[in-house]
Amino acid sequence: MSLLEAVVLLLGGAAAGVINSMAGGGSLITVPLLDIVGVTGLDANGTNRVAVLAQNVSSSTTYRKQGVGGLREAVPVVLPVVAGSLVGAILVSQLADDSFRRLFGVLMVPLLIVALIKRPQTDDDAQPWSPLVSGSIFFAIGIYGGAIQAGVGLVLLMAINRSGIDLLKANAIKTVVILALTLVAVPVFILDGQVRWFPALVLAIGTSAGGWLGARIAVKGGERVIKPVLVVAVIALAGRMIGLY
Repeated sequence: MSLLEAVVLLLGGAAAGVINSMAGGGSLITVPLLDIVGVTGLDANGTNRVAVLAQNVSSSTTYRKQGVGGLREAVPVVLPVVAGSLVGAILVSQLADDSFRRLFGVLMVPLLIVALIKRPQTDDDAQPWSPLVSGSIFFAIGIYGGAIQAGVGLVLLMAINRSGIDLLKANAIKTVVILALTLVAVPVFILDGQVRWFPALVLAIGTSAGGWLGARIAVKGGERVIKPVLVVAVIALAGRMIGLY
């Protein structure tokens, strides 16, 4: 990898880190960049996970330092998501991958619309989801993540927000959940030899810096700056999944 490629990977990682810490879908940037520098296929997936791990450590730490924690609220989300991801991994092996991606690509836009609709502030709406409803929804998101992975942070963010939590707090919770999931996944890729360490470290430096910056921007600007990033990220990912580009 040349110096120019390393710089491009570093800057692209920083941009992806900002996007991931405020919404999600940063892998739309990092995975193609890894392909450009010669890291392809399963190696690109494993290498990218190292950068995702670094970014979520940076983002979650920054959110906590800025007074927006998410650890306690993330605990009941992690368990059904992990369980669902196992089911999703099995299901996707039985289905046509392209069809599965297109299906979720089509579903993401109405999901975004539902997430952005301003809910009336009544006592009923202020109530959190029941454990059964919450577990079912996050189990379904886990199936999505296990089957596809790309954009699972976006889906998580919209679901957490729809459960009655504002986008800023939802982002903090989401980073903790993705951190936990990635901590489980990364050792598997390492043991399988699917991590190219120099590109992984360069990309991780970029995503860590972007995660720090994005979290600070989110805390300072709140939903006013998070919503536009969320909208663009969802539309970009949906377009990619249904094959528009």
